[in-house]
Amino acid sequence: MSNQSLTIIITNYRTPDKLEKCIRSILDYNLDRFFSFWEIIVTDSATIKQEKEKIIQEFPSIIFLESQENIGYGRCVNRALKVTNGDDILIINSDIFINPGSNFEEMVDFLNINKDIGVVGPRLINVDGSYQYSAFRFYTPMVILARRTFLGKTKWGQKIKDNFVMKREVDEAIKTGRPIEPDWLMGSALLFKKEIIGKVGFFDERFFMYFEDTDWCRRIKQAGYKIVYFPKCQMIHYHIQASRKVGGIMEVLTNKYTRIHILSWLKYCWKWIPLRGKFDFKIK
Repeated sequence: MSNQSLTIIITNYRTPDKLEKCIRSILDYNLDRFFSFWEIIVTDSATIKQEKEKIIQEFPSIIFLESQENIGYGRCVNRALKVTNGDDILIINSDIFINPGSNFEEMVDFLNINKDIGVVGPRLINVDGSYQYSAFRFYTPMVILARRTFLGKTKWGQKIKDNFVMKREVDEAIKTGRPIEPDWLMGSALLFKKEIIGKVGFFDERFFMYFEDTDWCRRIKQAGYKIVYFPKCQMIHYHIQASRKVGGIMEVLTNKYTRIHILSWLKYCWKWIPLRGKFDFKIK
C-alpha cells in the first residue's frame, strides 16, 4: 500500500468545530504508514472568513476551497474532485471522524484488489458505538410513503423501511464482517478510485442536496461496477437528520430540508423515468 496515493475531500457547511475534529482525526491516524502521498482538501460552502483563517492557521498543509454562498453538496464535491492528486479518493462530511481502530487501510486494500468495485463505504457508528444504517436499496414510491407519512408507523411501513435500509443484510454483515452489495451508499463517507470519475462523470449538480449520492451510485452500477458496504472499516458519524422532524404534511410545511428532499426525489424520478418499468415494488 505504501506506493498508493490518497486524497481526502471534506465537505463543510458552517460546522467549524466538527471540521477541526475531523481534520485532527485524520492527522492522528498517521496516513504516512500506508500512503506515499496523501492530501486533505476542504471544500467549504458559505465560507465565513474568520473560520477559514482559523482552520488554515491551525492546519497549513490542507487545501481550502471557499465559496461565498451555499453552493450545494454536488457542486461542493465536484470542484474538489477537479483538483485532486490522489489515485484513491475518500469523500467525507465534516461530521465524520476516523477513529484509531477504524481499519481504513483494509477498506483501501479491498478497493484496490477488487477491480470491479466502483465505490465502497464503511460502517458508520454513533458516538455511543451503535451503528447507523448507511447502505440502501433504491427508492420506490412506497419507501417515500413509509418514510414521510404516518404509514411508516404501521407494520407494513416498518417492513418497507427495514427493507429499504437492508436491515437484515446489514445486521448480518456487521456480525460476520463480510461485505455486502447494496444499491447505494450514504454520501457521508465514500471511497473510490479516481478513474471512476472518467467512467461515470461527476456528481449531478442539479441535486442541490439529497439524492446526489443515490444518483451517482446508480450510474456506477449502470456502468457495470459494484457498490460495496465494508463493515470491517468503521467511522464515527455525528449524524443529524435535518430533513425529518415532524412527519406528514406538517413536516413539508415547516421543514425546508424536507421540501428539498422531496424536490430532489422528484428530480431523481424524472431523470431515471426510462427505468420506471424496472423499479422493484416488492419486499425482498
